[in-house]
Formats: sequence, structure tokens, C-alpha cells
Amino acid sequence: MSTMTNEAAINSDACATERRASVDKAASGASSNVLPGVLPGVLPGVLPGVLPGVLRGCDLLCFSHDWSGDPLSKNHLMRALACDNRVLWVNSIGYRTPTVSRRDMSRAFKKLAAAFEPVREVERNIFVLNPLAIPAYGQASIREFNRGLLRWQVKRAMRRLGFSRPVNFIFNPPAALIAGALGEDKLIYYCVDEHLAFTGVAADSLARMEERLCRMADLVIVTAERLYESKARFNAHTRLIRHGVDFQHFCRALEQSTEIPEEIAGLPRPVIGFHGLIADWVDVELLAHIAGNFSEGSLALVGKTTTDVSRLERLPNVHLLGRKPYADLPAYCKGFDVALNPFRINELTLNSNPLKVREYLAAGLPVVSTPVPEVIRLKHCRIADGPDEFAREIRQALDDPGPSLARSELMRAESWEAKVDELRSHFAESLARHPFLDRGAL
Repeated sequence: MSTMTNEAAINSDACATERRASVDKAASGASSNVLPGVLPGVLPGVLPGVLPGVLRGCDLLCFSHDWSGDPLSKNHLMRALACDNRVLWVNSIGYRTPTVSRRDMSRAFKKLAAAFEPVREVERNIFVLNPLAIPAYGQASIREFNRGLLRWQVKRAMRRLGFSRPVNFIFNPPAALIAGALGEDKLIYYCVDEHLAFTGVAADSLARMEERLCRMADLVIVTAERLYESKARFNAHTRLIRHGVDFQHFCRALEQSTEIPEEIAGLPRPVIGFHGLIADWVDVELLAHIAGNFSEGSLALVGKTTTDVSRLERLPNVHLLGRKPYADLPAYCKGFDVALNPFRINELTLNSNPLKVREYLAAGLPVVSTPVPEVIRLKHCRIADGPDEFAREIRQALDDPGPSLARSELMRAESWEAKVDELRSHFAESLARHPFLDRGAL
């Protein structure tokens, strides 16, 4: 986490004073007339990039996946916002009904044990709450139980941290159960996936929760054009902000001091690489085809596996390396000659904006991808439709293998800090429309 600037520190101190005043007023029955999400004396509607008080010095709620998982777009956004704000990160409340599989049962017991842990500060200004909820939203009685239980847990954490009038960022649609019931001044639905397309979800009840969330949000942010088309039907204040990238982290792949990990340094070349979750949206058959076409080389897959990869395990030049620390990913990228985004094309991936593609590019790697719309729009990758075309594009990419400074520089302006500036601009517009919203009418 970068150190706060002097201006940010001043803003943070000013807001801390304002928070204390707000709490004192609330306790005495007085009301505050300070705009939500804006420091005292700062008006919304100023020019983009010159937003000194917008989303600075505030209390933020964030309903998302578990903080301890692999860093996703939500982690990066909240880290950037935490430079100037305090964040209460609420770990996943789940939206997929668990099965009796060993993996699901293990996760359920871990979630139960974690619920008894106190709120902890995992990084500067980021506090994590492990909530307890029943991940079965198809039944009205369970939804009502979850609503009361979750509200109690979150409000208790807010009181202990001294949070008041927070801006609520919801990435996880089931949080619609308590959206607007936490004393928040502003509600942002930040949609990064087509949640209804995930395997195993209760699609009907989830669709109803998401529609309600879209309609009641002050601002809806989406990360893909196709998501914009579907969510804007419910809220005219829907805006598109594509993913950023941790550029300073991944450009380390070009540094001479970065050492390639031993487990890939000696592999037969070319090394065709992938990093990320190997789930059911990854085309395992395509990867097997690639391994067969490059039998002289190596297919190195870095990441946790949650789908059947037995076909890959039988191939001698496929190396399933497992999950690696985020800090080590640039070093693995340095060892790749070309990087892959081998997604199946379905409703989930058509709405996706694969973060790994920007990370590959920031590491300077040539990228070959299936025709995911947001990757096509990025314009810096080779697109292949079908196994044979994919193999041909890899061969062409190998004419200029490995990390390249020119490719890396394409991502320099795509930092998460730049994306937060976009968010601040849209948030200022939201404040200009209606500083306060009566959610009781929704």
C-alpha cells in the first residue's frame, strides 16, 4: 500500500473530525447537512481529475468475495480507495447453494469458524468482517432470517469502528437483502460479472435481488459493454468503467532483478503460460489441443483448480503448478513466452472482462485469447476462434516472445488509481443529481 500524500492525510484528518461531529450530532438527535461522500465545504460537479473531496475521508462498506482469496478487481479498487478512506470489507455471504462435496463442506466449516473472529485490520484502513449467513436465497423465510442476521452483524461492526453514513459498495447481489438498511448515504452496485450465469446459483431469486439492487442504487458501475446493456434497463445512472491493472507490480517482469522461478526456468521452450483460477469457464479441451500442437514446448498453468483437469494431467508437457502468491506472478510471467486467455464462449464469459489479460500485457507478454468481446475491444491481443486458429496465433505470437517494454507501456495509463478517478467523476455526478435519497420510497 502506498503512503498517503499530504493532501490525502489532511483530507483524512478533516473527515475524521467530521465523522466524530456526525456521531455526536446523531447521539444528540441533531442532523448533519454535509453531503455524503464529500468533505465539508467541497461541492460536487467539479472537473474530472480535480475532485479533491469526492470519495475521500469517508467510511465505505464493501460487500464482496472473501478478502483472503486471490486479488480480484474489487481488492484493487478498495486498496486504492483505502488510501483516502476507511473500508469495512464484508466477506462473501454466498449466492450458490452448497453441495455435500468435501470442498463445499470444508468451506462451510471454515466460514462458520471465521464468523466468531473479531473484525480485523488486514491492511491500513481496510477492516474485514466474516459474516454468518445461510447461502440459500430461494426461500422467503431464509431470506428474512439472513436479512436480520446480516444487518445486526454489520451494524455491530460499524459501531465498533465508529462508522457513520457510509457509502455502500455492493459487488455481491445477495447483499441486496440489507442494502439501504445500514444507514448508508449512497449505494453503488459495482457489477463485474453476469452472476446469473455462474454454475449452481439459484438464478430466479438471484435475478430478483439483482434487479432490486440495480433499481435502488444511486449509481451502477459495470465493467463490460454487455453488462451495461443488461443493467442499464433497470437504472439510467449506469456507467461503464473497465478494469484497471496493477501496472507497477506486473511490469516487474521486465526488470533484470526479477528471477524466473526454478519450476519453469528449466522447462523446454516455448513456455506457453496461463495464470488464474482454472474453473469451468476455462476450455480444458482447448488447452489439451495446444499442448498437443506444441509437444516440443511446455504448457505452464499457474492457479487453483476447481474443475476436471484429468485430461491435462495425462499430458507430459502440461505443468499444473497450483496457486502461487500474488507477489510472485510477475516472476512467472517473465518465464512465459506467450500468455493465454483460453475462456469458453458462453453467457458468463461474453459478459466478462478478464483481468489477467491486462496483467499479461503489463508484464509485456504477447497474448492469445478466445473471442471474448472485452478482449477484442482492448485491441492489443491476438484473437482466435477455434483450436487450429488458436495454435496458429500462438505460433505467430512466438515471433516476438516474452516480455516486451513496448507491450508493457500500453497498460501504463490503465492503473487502478486512474479507474478510481473515473469512479469519483461519476460519483460527483450522482451527488449533483440528488445529495440525499429517500430509500423508503423504493
